[in-house]
Amino acid sequence: MRRRMLWGWGAGLLTASVVLGALIVFGFSEPPAFDAWWNEFVSAHRADAMVHFALVLNAIGGGWIAILGVPLLAITILLLARRWRAAVFAAICFAASAGAVQILKHLFGRARPDDMIVVSDFGSFPSGHTANAATIALVVWVLFPRVWTAVAGAVWIIAMALSRTFLSVHWATDTLGGALVGSAVVLLLAAGMLPWVRGIRTSSHPRGA
Repeated sequence: MRRRMLWGWGAGLLTASVVLGALIVFGFSEPPAFDAWWNEFVSAHRADAMVHFALVLNAIGGGWIAILGVPLLAITILLLARRWRAAVFAAICFAASAGAVQILKHLFGRARPDDMIVVSDFGSFPSGHTANAATIALVVWVLFPRVWTAVAGAVWIIAMALSRTFLSVHWATDTLGGALVGSAVVLLLAAGMLPWVRGIRTSSHPRGA
């Protein structure tokens, strides 16, 4: 993907996440109909297997595992593969995504569903777990652009998003917002850093000039 496309997609997804959050929080006095319907549907059909699955992803996608464990593992793997520039890129993406999520959480301050199964932090929009999943998926795809990394990343994002609604800690649109934010941050950083990560010189002067 060319840098101009990365800039465009990144800016577009980030704008969409902000607009979505503003529309939900400031445009509705109650959760949108789809959010309310999905939360009620999940609550009425919640099976033990769904809860166990969601609890596993809750542990993997949040807390110290997500904040330090997964990023450090990814960075270590890249360093062992002698991809130190890719490791720097991944570290910046993880930090920037987490920061963007917290900014939007405090900007919108959306209330979570009342029937949460697990305790969670302040702000329902956007979903930090889903944003983190999207960040991981997009970092992997940007560094290793293959069909299988794209498919695996999409499955990971969807699984994390569903798990958050299975536990009723997020509305469905929170998970969409998280996916948008996490993806946008990686694409924007890739637009600026990818040539450096790949060791490509970006000087406009022709060689030998």
